Amino acid sequence: VQLQASGGGLVQAGGSLRLSCAPSGGTLSRYNLGWFRQAPGKEREFAAAISYSGMQTYYTDSVRGRFTISRDNAKNTVYLQMNSLKPEDTAAYYCAAATAVTAGSRLRVGSSYSYWGQGTQVTVSS
Repeated sequence: VQLQASGGGLVQAGGSLRLSCAPSGGTLSRYNLGWFRQAPGKEREFAAAISYSGMQTYYTDSVRGRFTISRDNAKNTVYLQMNSLKPEDTAAYYCAAATAVTAGSRLRVGSSYSYWGQGTQVTVSS
């Protein structure tokens, strides 16, 4: 599965963006999906994940209540709605897919994911 992330851009603090991720081939419906981010000079970190059924979602503490991950299996797309953006949210955002058997807590770990998108840049100005 090759993933294509889009929707990044430049936004002022307090603004919103919606990221999308879709495969160039194959279907996402069989995968748990996640969003990770990496700021310059920092390690890649987990942001959010959603189970293949869409019934479970997971967030890192710093985005909970501001970001919402969702999926539309009919459109073969996963989204990350980002509200109340802060300058510290500035990073390259990557979508990733993990097999359906991956347990919930493991979805916070990058090595659990088999497929990665190319990243989309989000820049939040103060």
